[in-house]
Amino acid sequence: MNNPFKQFFLFFAFLFLQVFILNNILLFDSINPYLYIVFVFLYPLKENKIPLLFYSFLLGLSVDFFSDTGGIHAFSITFIAYIRLFFVRVYFNKLEIDYPFFSLKTESFGKIFNYVVTLTVIHHFIFFSLANFSFHNFSNVLINTFFSSIFTLVLYFIGTAIFTKNE
Repeated sequence: MNNPFKQFFLFFAFLFLQVFILNNILLFDSINPYLYIVFVFLYPLKENKIPLLFYSFLLGLSVDFFSDTGGIHAFSITFIAYIRLFFVRVYFNKLEIDYPFFSLKTESFGKIFNYVVTLTVIHHFIFFSLANFSFHNFSNVLINTFFSSIFTLVLYFIGTAIFTKNE
């Protein structure tokens, strides 16, 4: 995904997918997949952090605009975009010198699973915490985080299995 055209395409593909399809899926009145965060996972590491933060914020703000959520998506996705490199260092043992050669396709499933699950749960916890904004609903925050994370992760791994070529 080093090609700027691919990044541009993925940005709008995830925006369209989230706004027009996934936002209309609501299980048990509270479980919704947020697959647009995959943009952060797929953004290349060799890029400067500032464009990723900008594009993540713009993607979140666009989802907020169509979802009428007042900036919650923008904050949540920008936060995981900001902390992404920390988890790349933790799970994949990569340094800055390794960033140009890093690809999720070359890593083991266990490392990818831990990385994706961690960022997804963090995103969803922040999102639902800001959406509820009360300690009285903390159990709802945890339940929504858990089930929405599972739904998002199932869709992510199914999509990965379908759209990646076996070599």
